[in-house]
Amino acid sequence: MTRRISWTLLAVLVLAQICYPLTTGATRAGLTVATVVLGWLLSVGHALLSRGPRVAAALVAVATGGGFAIEAIGVATGVPFGSYDYSGELGPKLAGVPLIIPLAWTWMAWPAWLAAVRLTGGSGTPLGRWVGRIALAAVGLAAWDLFLDPQMVAEGYWVWRDATPALPGLAGIPVSNYLGWLLFAVLLMSALRPLAGPAAEHTDRRDHPMLALYLWTYFSSILAHAVFLDLPASALWGAAGMAVTAVPLAVTLLRAHRPHHARRDDHQPHRPGVDATR
Repeated sequence: MTRRISWTLLAVLVLAQICYPLTTGATRAGLTVATVVLGWLLSVGHALLSRGPRVAAALVAVATGGGFAIEAIGVATGVPFGSYDYSGELGPKLAGVPLIIPLAWTWMAWPAWLAAVRLTGGSGTPLGRWVGRIALAAVGLAAWDLFLDPQMVAEGYWVWRDATPALPGLAGIPVSNYLGWLLFAVLLMSALRPLAGPAAEHTDRRDHPMLALYLWTYFSSILAHAVFLDLPASALWGAAGMAVTAVPLAVTLLRAHRPHHARRDDHQPHRPGVDATR
């Protein structure tokens, strides 16, 4: 049931994102809001159905609640992202922050966390796994902004008062924005596991829709920015940043789905003259 509901919501989300380049103006802004709400429902719903209310509540507390808090501080003080203002195109605001913004943090925080858990499970020391998991999850979430911020700034959904220094090709967005995202992502991921409990330490087949969501976000964002949105620089930066988590995840999943006998033979020595006759 969990997987069926998650796959269905993911399919609707993918359809909404495919429609994004085909729209403009108020229709595109409305579709953006709807997509973020769908993403939030998908991630929180998956956490609830697959692991129970404690994990879902922890995700909402640290990602939605924490995301709103850091955005409100950022709008009011310029720390840690830099000075910026939101337009009125993304719906109602509270403390200067559109209410959908912290939902977006939540939408991508959960698949980024599960991707990191999948990649760090079962090897190394407990401390090493914890450090690696936090690092992969934080980079996996923060690097998404290399796609998101250029796209949203190009649409006029927010604007930076001082956009220097900026990454090459990404004028209009200060480097402090990406560093601020990374700082908050580290704090978010560090708090998620203690609040969520041991249920958030493992992955299984129920998590395939979330892992698919992460990989879809990565590959579809590269294509959209490079081809449909005329944002080639963010396509390159985002591809490089999210690759830290997305590429190992894709390789791991492909290996896991290879036929059992092929994976078994990979670990057996080949004997010249014998194996060739089998």
